[in-house]
Amino acid sequence: MAKIGFDNDKYIRLQSERIRERIASFGGKLYLEFGGKLFDDYHASRVLPGFAPDSKIRMLKELRDDAEIVMVINAADIEKNKVRGDLGITYDMDVLRLIDAFRGYGLYVGCVVLTRFAGQESAIAYQKKLEGLGIRVYRHYPIAGYPRNIPLILSDEGYGKNEYIETKKSLVVVTAPGPGSGKMATCLSQLYNEHKRGVKAGYAKFETFPIWNLPLNHPVNLAYEAATADLSDVNMIDPFHLEAYGKTTVNYNRDVEVFPVLNGMFKKIAGESPYKSPTDMGVNMAGFAIFDDEAVRAAASQEIIRRWYTAVCEVRKGTGDQEVCDKIALIMEKCGVSKDDRPVVGAANTVALLTGGPAAAMELPDGTIVTGKTSALLGASSAMLINALKQLAGIPDEVKLIPPEVIEPVQKLKVGQLGGHNPRLHIDELLIALTICARTDENTRKAMDQLPKLAGLEAHSSVILASVDEHTFKKLGMNLTCEPVYQTKKLFHG
Repeated sequence: MAKIGFDNDKYIRLQSERIRERIASFGGKLYLEFGGKLFDDYHASRVLPGFAPDSKIRMLKELRDDAEIVMVINAADIEKNKVRGDLGITYDMDVLRLIDAFRGYGLYVGCVVLTRFAGQESAIAYQKKLEGLGIRVYRHYPIAGYPRNIPLILSDEGYGKNEYIETKKSLVVVTAPGPGSGKMATCLSQLYNEHKRGVKAGYAKFETFPIWNLPLNHPVNLAYEAATADLSDVNMIDPFHLEAYGKTTVNYNRDVEVFPVLNGMFKKIAGESPYKSPTDMGVNMAGFAIFDDEAVRAAASQEIIRRWYTAVCEVRKGTGDQEVCDKIALIMEKCGVSKDDRPVVGAANTVALLTGGPAAAMELPDGTIVTGKTSALLGASSAMLINALKQLAGIPDEVKLIPPEVIEPVQKLKVGQLGGHNPRLHIDELLIALTICARTDENTRKAMDQLPKLAGLEAHSSVILASVDEHTFKKLGMNLTCEPVYQTKKLFHG
């Protein structure tokens, strides 16, 4: 488990203060573009050990009396059933999940905006569904030449054509299920339409990465490049900030490239721009909450290696792009790390070589490496998990936590009645069996009590795991990587 290096409470306090300052500077109304994941920012928690995945929503909860949420979704993403990769659900369904989650924190969700709406049938059906659920829906339309055709954009045929979103609070958080949804365009459209109505309003951007006051090639910022390699994002020195203030800060290419256009829009809308650089637009205080730079460097370096393994496995599955792998490999080189710097990799692959079958390895909080090999009853990952729970609970290796007479009927059910081909227990099946045995066996109960300690631990498999095992590792909060090879030569892998 990574050493803590980030002060989460300090971050929430500083971030809340900075947002309140920005609201006041604009006369009491701020449209805040919220990038990244609000409820479950596991990337941030991995590269900034100590950062809680729900830090952003906890920060917003402190501002809930003054805040409302505007959800944004690209109509084209609805049409093509775009999927959020980490959750495996479509963007339109994730909007509903996010609205429920916001409400669970006591935050007011004002509406959903369909951006780039061009009469897509699925978007129309989705609007009807939302309205049937009592959710207000607005439509924003494509603008030819966006974002560079400023005369058209700032006209009644541009932003003026968009439906005006009626908001009530001083802080309007504009967020979305994923990138490319149109958050910034929605904010700027509102600024234009608020100005036409004589309402003073401002815009700011909340992006955690790259962290503007860390060095360009700091592992935390390089890990962001690795995470967005498929989007072609590249960190760079903000030239506008350097020219305006003589200070070096880090931003990324898309914001730097579009800033002159955005600046022009601000000037046209409000008479002058409040910002001299893309960095000025941000309200990111994450860098000030790092108290152990060595710890976050180590954590971020491991994240880059994990991203590379994810990319090469996606290529092997036929769902990835080799160019992404190559980009992350260059980032690894820039960071001075390789796959050999991930201890569980060598351990798992060594056992696989010695046994001639799939193997897995896990690193425990004290640095001990626990491995698992394939047997007649258990897959390698299941064996590794049992061995880790025993080690954490101080249970001797020879103790059987699940009697064979419990496992064998499950295997017969899987193969004989359910048509399965693999009799070995998957991790979720193993956990169910352990839960049953824990009712009567003290050792098994002690082992099950160790499950919370698995969150944040590193694991590696010598083969690509079945999706059910990958999902269970995620639910346990573990950081899993796999070698880009399959256990069998079959064409179909469930």
